[in-house]
Amino acid sequence: MGQRVPVVVQSRGRRRAGARVLWVAAEAFVTCGVVVLLLVVHQLWWTNQQALADARREVSVLEREWGVADPPFPSPSPSPSPSPTSTSTSTSTSTSSPNPAVAPSSDVLPPSSPAASSSDAFAVLRIPRLGLTVPVAHGVSKRSVLDKGYVGQYPGTAGPGRPGNFALAGHRNTHGEPFRYLNRLVRGDVISVRTRAGTSTYRVDQILPRTAPHDVGVVRPVPRSLVKPSYGYDAPGAYLTLTTCTPEFSSAYRLVVWAKLVV
Repeated sequence: MGQRVPVVVQSRGRRRAGARVLWVAAEAFVTCGVVVLLLVVHQLWWTNQQALADARREVSVLEREWGVADPPFPSPSPSPSPSPTSTSTSTSTSTSSPNPAVAPSSDVLPPSSPAASSSDAFAVLRIPRLGLTVPVAHGVSKRSVLDKGYVGQYPGTAGPGRPGNFALAGHRNTHGEPFRYLNRLVRGDVISVRTRAGTSTYRVDQILPRTAPHDVGVVRPVPRSLVKPSYGYDAPGAYLTLTTCTPEFSSAYRLVVWAKLVV
């Protein structure tokens, strides 16, 4: 007699169980993808909408209290071409955070003085080239200032229009991202700061494209980078410093823009 060849018959139940496992896994994968997508939309879109609305409302409140409408910007003189290899000694960056531990992942540099207790807006910053109008508040706390779409003043720095360094920080991405296009500023651009007392006008003087998060020299009264000493100032004056993270969607470095008081 010939040998019988064994035949293996796969049961339908086993195949159905395998198909069910694959279906459940596919559903879980799709669900996780949808959740991640919603989180991204919330972070990149919804936080911007909320913060922008809050910031605009605050600007309206301030100007209503001051009894002023949006003031016209002074006409800037022709902006000289920025020198990519500038060795000017005029640069400053403000960096102070109420919590040193969060500095590497925030838009600001490490703290150099205690955080201010109040986060109420007290000024309105305008940058015509960027089409930016944003409230300025005391302190650089992410939760109470920056995440609301405001620009924050580094504690211990000078007031607007005063001798010293009026140093500010703002988000570059998410939460209103007021400093999203800070890298588009060039030397000679006009920046104004309005307070109850009046308007101070500055002109962009130097730009430090990249420095370390711990470069606290940029927010000193006479600002000068400790990482790149060729950027900064040697003499006292009335300076404005704007700082934010760079590159976009990263907190690896800081971008710094310095301006000098005109009137």
